[in-house]
Amino acid sequence: MKTNVFYPTKKILPGSTIGVLGGGQLGRMLALSGRHMGYRFITLDPTPDAPCGQVADRQIVAAYDDVNAAKALAEQCDVITYEFENVDAAVTDLLMSESYVPQGSQLLYTTQHRLREKRAIEAAGVQVAPYEEITSAEGLKAAIARFGVPCVLKTATGGYDGKGQWVIRSADEADEAFHTLSKAKTELVLEKFIHFEKELSVIAARNPRGEIKVFPASENIHVDNILHLSIVPARVDEAVVHKAQRLAEQIAESMQVIGLIAVEMFLTPDGELFVNELAPRPHNSGHYTMEACTTSQFEQHVRAVCNLPLGNVDLMSPVVMVNVLGEHVEPLLALLEAQEQEEPGIAVKVHLYGKQEAKHKRKMGHVNVLADSVEKALGWIEQTGIWGK
Repeated sequence: MKTNVFYPTKKILPGSTIGVLGGGQLGRMLALSGRHMGYRFITLDPTPDAPCGQVADRQIVAAYDDVNAAKALAEQCDVITYEFENVDAAVTDLLMSESYVPQGSQLLYTTQHRLREKRAIEAAGVQVAPYEEITSAEGLKAAIARFGVPCVLKTATGGYDGKGQWVIRSADEADEAFHTLSKAKTELVLEKFIHFEKELSVIAARNPRGEIKVFPASENIHVDNILHLSIVPARVDEAVVHKAQRLAEQIAESMQVIGLIAVEMFLTPDGELFVNELAPRPHNSGHYTMEACTTSQFEQHVRAVCNLPLGNVDLMSPVVMVNVLGEHVEPLLALLEAQEQEEPGIAVKVHLYGKQEAKHKRKMGHVNVLADSVEKALGWIEQTGIWGK
């Protein structure tokens, strides 16, 4: 694995070409934001007409582990970034040696693996839920006895949106949980269940010169392990918001992040914060920044990897982001068709990702609802009936 190589004085100016490894919605919104600044974009993704490919200057259609395709991307770009964590190690090494990847490989190496990630968070002086590596069913049973139930068994790699994990509610589930998740052929980790009051996330940006900017904290609500709402300002004490932002800044500095790092946290009833997960890229819970902040997370990521001064991150309006899944697309389009005008005091910003098939539970877009208060924005979302009660 190659280590990060930083060039604190190197700047990638508008007019340059940015390569994006991954052609999904995060790449799409990154390219749309960067094009406003004058950058060109080339994306690599195996799906023809991928969301990012639709708005980029070019899409290289190839598998993510295609070394020749990665080499072609490196030859045509001035800087390369990625929109997801599970980047093939051989491709990462090639890009590091033949192109400029300011995010480096160390951050990927760490965040691709839950055990490494937890140890890095602890090294930053930040609290995570008690955990233990699990190598056998007997070891799992012993750890369950120490942590109590419920507790959560997770694969060390590969899980997202609730996949790759098992909430153990009885010690009798140990054998089945272990043998089921062991099929993933990766290490397992058991986490003590945190009885939390709210889920929060904070996105921090850092450039090669060490400048850090931290976005306002988002209060997140999940349904079926998929993010449903991001509410900003978060409905917590201001002291909690400041503490969450400080923790994100500590992690960004300790891990020498270049670009964005999304820090997901649990807030307990007694005011403690436990970091749950990291994502070294733009994040679903940061989509609210697109209209509600003076700089969006996507523009900030471009600024950070290009080593430009980071933008101001002030919140300009209360906002609620609601995810649009496959089952929400038709009713949302029907609402847009039927509406004569927007409700006074509310701005509804629709973002659809250009995906061809609206599958159930598939993320197809999001809506940012800006209003005088988050209560008013939440009321609009509820009264549409699109997302249920």
